Amino acid sequence: MDHSAHNMAAARCKMYMLWNTQIIDTCVVFSQWHIRSNLQFFFSFLAIVALGMFYEYLRVFSRDFDKRIAVKLRIRNGRRTPPTASGRSSPERHGDDAEETGLLNGSRVTRKQGLTIPPLYRAMRAVLYGASVGLSFFLMLVFMTYNAYLIFAVILGAGAGHYILSDTIEPNGPPEKGMACH
Repeated sequence: MDHSAHNMAAARCKMYMLWNTQIIDTCVVFSQWHIRSNLQFFFSFLAIVALGMFYEYLRVFSRDFDKRIAVKLRIRNGRRTPPTASGRSSPERHGDDAEETGLLNGSRVTRKQGLTIPPLYRAMRAVLYGASVGLSFFLMLVFMTYNAYLIFAVILGAGAGHYILSDTIEPNGPPEKGMACH
């Protein structure tokens, strides 16, 4: 084994708990994702940008999936009125009055809002939610490399994904949740 091959085999990942711009011998989350060249770093950067964009795709897809389920369930239940920002159908205001009365006289009013989701849809929603939480934690770990380039890749991916996928806004809808670990 020549000297350069020995050095390549002996190279170790370097982890800094401080802001850094290291490229060679950076490990991204796993020791197996060991960057040994500028080209590997470039492709790793692109992969992290893509993961940030995919995270945004999962968020948008999950939100749209929930809307499609709600429409199907309203049609199935014979309620065709569109929901307001709170998720309730606009003509049904009597529940708010009961809640206000209960709060004013000190009694506790408990009622569940929304439509009951069938088990298959609940399972599909749970898978989407788990995937988005897992990916968000993974991106947090990339961020915690404290590598300026990799941090920029996460931010670039999130921003590009949001720009591409979030081209509409609901004026009365709830505010959008940004990238978060959970």
